[in-house]
Amino acid sequence: MTRGSAQSFRAMQSFRATHWHEGIAECHARNEGYVLVTVVGTAGSTPREPGSKMVVTASHSIDTIGGGHLEFDAIARARELLAKGEKCTQLHSYPLSSSLGQCCGGAVKVLFDVCNVHQQHIAIFGAGHVAKALVPILAQLPVRISWIDNREELFPPLLPTNVQKVVEESPESEVRHLDENSWLIILTHDHQLDYRITEQALKQPTLPFVGLIGSDTKAKRFVTKLTQRGFDDNALARLVTPIGNRDIPGKQPIEVAVSISAQIIERLHISEATTGNSKRNSEKPTKTFLREKDTTSDTQ
Repeated sequence: MTRGSAQSFRAMQSFRATHWHEGIAECHARNEGYVLVTVVGTAGSTPREPGSKMVVTASHSIDTIGGGHLEFDAIARARELLAKGEKCTQLHSYPLSSSLGQCCGGAVKVLFDVCNVHQQHIAIFGAGHVAKALVPILAQLPVRISWIDNREELFPPLLPTNVQKVVEESPESEVRHLDENSWLIILTHDHQLDYRITEQALKQPTLPFVGLIGSDTKAKRFVTKLTQRGFDDNALARLVTPIGNRDIPGKQPIEVAVSISAQIIERLHISEATTGNSKRNSEKPTKTFLREKDTTSDTQ
């Protein structure tokens, strides 16, 4: 991506798997939802035999149940189920006739199993010192991470499989692309950029947690400015600044990263205990002003 490009570069990680069982293992390693599509019954002439399987994710398909319009429809149906974000099992019958664009003359019954869908999405803005310490910790949790910055050279050459790099000249523009119920962690090197991201996030009522690095002074200034811009208490209740667990002291990047990780882990457990499904998580965090920090942004 050139520096002047208005479009973001997403380092979409292609799947290495070629067989369905490898695809399942890779989806779990990446903390990515998938649908296991299985041919469970056939009659007459059909492309594949019972037991044939494929794995479908939001962006990839692995292995095959026979190709053609049957497979195209199965992939589309799988992605519709996956988009609902709920585990389910569904059986569907396909007559292999002209209505499906196939002329085998047989019939196929296909089972759709939606799996591994309740992975919390976290968007981390900034690739400085704190973020570099934080991402390897959070990547060990059952989450999906989008790591966003406008400086590609700051990202490590190798990333965990559940971390997606996003290089965007205007990082705040990525907020509108986030999934509903995504959590934001704002750690950029620039206070003005922090503010623009925060403002965009609070305009989206479906983003329940907007965590911002900084001191009490920075937090109070942001809240004052946001209030002047018309954000009400309901919107400001989603802003947690300074982000982090107050019981963990220190200003070194790793100490701040551990503090943030502790807060995220606590939220993950609360979400699981109260809803059993982070997609339906509607609790609103209390705005907290934690300890004063000398470092009010990720300075790298």
